[in-house]
Amino acid sequence: MSIRVRPARPTDAGRTGSILHAFARDTAWMPELWSEAETIAHCGKMIDRGWVTVLEHRGRVEGFLARDGEEIVALYLAPSVQARGWGAVLLRAAQDRCERLHLRAFAANGPANRFYERNGFTVAGRGTGAENDENLPDIAYVWIRENVTA
Repeated sequence: MSIRVRPARPTDAGRTGSILHAFARDTAWMPELWSEAETIAHCGKMIDRGWVTVLEHRGRVEGFLARDGEEIVALYLAPSVQARGWGAVLLRAAQDRCERLHLRAFAANGPANRFYERNGFTVAGRGTGAENDENLPDIAYVWIRENVTA
């Protein structure tokens, strides 16, 4: 498979930002709130904070997961590598480091919601969108390692 998961470097901001911006640009229900340059800068800030893990394939960043402590704030793959199980590789790397994880996914993002549920996350609540920049309804998910008490 020749993939590698590693901590992001500052030089990964361009590629991670492009992946994130492409999702907003190419998803009909998703508002495009920021330019690609603004999205790259945002990814750079997350990388500077130590939040980002990237997935490389043949030396090219093809996906990333950003995590602030127990909160997953982003998990995106380049469209050309989706449905290969690589998102689960990134997620497992985060699960290996944490006893508990939580996140919010847009309700309209059926594939993401199914992905998280397949990977052990349970619904913890639903939001109207008032809490996110996109103003879109979302679903709160939580994952707790087995044999860990809350």
